[in-house]
Amino acid sequence: MHEKTEHFRLLFLDKKNALIADEVQQQGTVDSAPVYPREVVKRALELSATALILVHNHPSGDPTPSRADIEMTRAIADAARAVNIVVHDHLIVARASTASFKSLGLL
Repeated sequence: MHEKTEHFRLLFLDKKNALIADEVQQQGTVDSAPVYPREVVKRALELSATALILVHNHPSGDPTPSRADIEMTRAIADAARAVNIVVHDHLIVARASTASFKSLGLL
């Protein structure tokens, strides 16, 4: 996932955490990709997913979550929780490393 622009992917999981689908939700610019919680939850419901893993890249090479990343993740997790969908993690992939919101205590 070493793209020149940000790509936001969603991994949709079933109740046994088996992968249902891996989809690109949005493609953005060098430092952002617009993501809408409503669209994330809508697609999860269409696929009958019970859990999600969010994944996006940082072309800069620094996997540190931005304030916008943190706020967007919380908004998605809150919207998903309202319909009994769990967000297991949000991974930010950079050139040489990856950040996990779960491991960082952000989720």
